[in-house]
Amino acid sequence: MIKPVTASQSNLCFQALLQKSPSGITEADKPKRTSIFYINDFHGKSINMERTVTASNAYDHFVPSVPTDKLKLSSGDIQLGEPVPANRVMVEAQNIIGIMASAMGNHEYDTPEHIAELIPHMGYKMLACNINIKPDNPLYKKVEKSYIQEVNGNRYGIIGASPVDLFSRLKYGKIFEELNIDGIDNTIKDIQDEVDKLKKQGVDRIILLSHVGFGYDQKIARETDGIDIILGGHSHNLVTGVRAGVNLFNSKSGEPVVITQAGRDGNYFGVLNVEWDKNGVMTKVQNNVTSTRGFKRNPIVRHIFEQILGKPKVVGVINSAPPPLNNASIEPSGHANFLCDCMREELNTDIALFGSATIRGFFESGKLDTRWLEDISPFKNKMVVADYSEKEIVDMLRVSASSLVSTNNKPGIVHVSGLKYTISKDGELQSASFVDKNGKETPIDIDNPRTDKMYKTALTDYYAQGHDGFTMLNKFDSAVVYDFDVCKCVEDYMHKHKEPVDIKDDGRIKVID
Repeated sequence: MIKPVTASQSNLCFQALLQKSPSGITEADKPKRTSIFYINDFHGKSINMERTVTASNAYDHFVPSVPTDKLKLSSGDIQLGEPVPANRVMVEAQNIIGIMASAMGNHEYDTPEHIAELIPHMGYKMLACNINIKPDNPLYKKVEKSYIQEVNGNRYGIIGASPVDLFSRLKYGKIFEELNIDGIDNTIKDIQDEVDKLKKQGVDRIILLSHVGFGYDQKIARETDGIDIILGGHSHNLVTGVRAGVNLFNSKSGEPVVITQAGRDGNYFGVLNVEWDKNGVMTKVQNNVTSTRGFKRNPIVRHIFEQILGKPKVVGVINSAPPPLNNASIEPSGHANFLCDCMREELNTDIALFGSATIRGFFESGKLDTRWLEDISPFKNKMVVADYSEKEIVDMLRVSASSLVSTNNKPGIVHVSGLKYTISKDGELQSASFVDKNGKETPIDIDNPRTDKMYKTALTDYYAQGHDGFTMLNKFDSAVVYDFDVCKCVEDYMHKHKEPVDIKDDGRIKVID
């Protein structure tokens, strides 16, 4: 059961950072209570959203022992951008949950014309104070900077912020010409401007819906004045509890600011419970982060989603599969191995590459249907075939290896078929070899890779455009582009291979000390 904050829970105190309320206070001086159900970075994961609706209903049905304002807010990237049905599902889901407002994440900019068509159907605000949207963009005048949300007569200022690295996250270049995004320093000024406007209107409880990432959220907390709560996203951190110096800071004037973030892909949701004094300053806080896997898929919502997405079809049987990874960004994955093997066979290439950043689920034993498969890789990135030299492959593997030591493990290791490689925990490529379709392994001299040795390679259009630091893969203009994604490769593979599949990590990527 999800329980909002109560005065008896002594572990909710901000330790030494906050003042305790004095005894003998009047009715007017009694602390006010707020409970916020928050989500971020679902990336179109509809199955986890079905579970989150169940969790949201449990939250709604709980009646606090004292008057408590309830808010429901999102920090962006709930949608995916390109797959229009998946976007419709996420809008419908947030309406069902009762989300009041959402930040504009990078995926909300992927296909502006489709998102703009959906905005009138949204029962919630879309917010970003640090973006300048030009008249040519369909989102022009459809995104607000901030607004005031009233609950039980109490007023909350809600501000939104989009990622300052937006352009490095967008797939299609034309969108760059229609948007201007501020850097972090100007974004902080933009946020402070909105805070000041809200303060002038008498609003003293202010919440930032941030899709700029956890590190920048910490900077915003320290370098602004007037923000109470930052509900974060973008960097996919799983921020549990409340810890001073981690997700609890003092603002410029010394008042407390708490930061949250509930991981990625709808694996978690959060409930933040807060007490305020009569001046709108937080005196107690509790941050509960809960796995969605503990909740059943809501059957009514599942039916609604299938009306939009279509009925799933069974594509094959998984005999066995390993458990989900602890850190999918940098751990070798049997789940990813299978995706790459399907790509390599179906596209008839020497090598297949698939980035960990675009794998958002896992296989389970039993019948595999299209809904579950599309949940594993929901981005609908098109398949591409291009020729890369041995040197370009090695350069790519070096960037992959660096993910082990980079901030937030970006861009994540690249999973492979037709290759084996070893990397050290300090982010260095140690060795690599090519493995042909007969299983013959040929070592690659990673210190002197050949520029005249070429490999026919299958990958996604996202990486073929050189995104996420993989500039050596930028060959989209000369590549063969197919009008389908990795899910079709898996479907076609399983259609030809009728026997149940064993998913396993065969050691093609090794991480050593």
